[in-house]
Amino acid sequence: MEICVKIFPIFAGNIDSNGMTRFIGEYRAKTDDKGRIVFPSAFKAMIGPEQSPRLVVRKNLFEPCLDICTMDEWIRESEEIKSRLNFFNREHDRLWRGYMSSCATVEPDGKLGRITIPRQLLDSIGVEKEVVFAGNDHKIELWARDRFESSRIDETEYVSLAEKILG
Repeated sequence: MEICVKIFPIFAGNIDSNGMTRFIGEYRAKTDDKGRIVFPSAFKAMIGPEQSPRLVVRKNLFEPCLDICTMDEWIRESEEIKSRLNFFNREHDRLWRGYMSSCATVEPDGKLGRITIPRQLLDSIGVEKEVVFAGNDHKIELWARDRFESSRIDETEYVSLAEKILG
């Protein structure tokens, strides 16, 4: 049996050469009645000291989860999207309005590192009590635990997708 291990470079503080934070790992947490969730300390540590601790939360377009990114990443992405839009075009204007209206800013509190996510966003992904924070490179996905578990792809499907897309 052959074992293959690939080693990838890790940038200091999980910030790459372009200054972007890279999130990896999975962490489970519970929400309280006010929608507060302890933000994983490992993710908090990945945000560089030169970056704002403010985060942007928005509904994922394709999956029943929320995307969480640093304010710097959100600004970069928003500017890229805005540069492709013509605000004298109704469809472009509607797209931008939908993009902006589905966002909220949060900041971990200094004491426990909790974030408060608006209830409507938590409800939109079916959060009752348990959640999973899943690092996904430039963003963190926040899932209701049961939906996260059922969304996992098995190894056979993963290998098939890798061959199809990358092979």
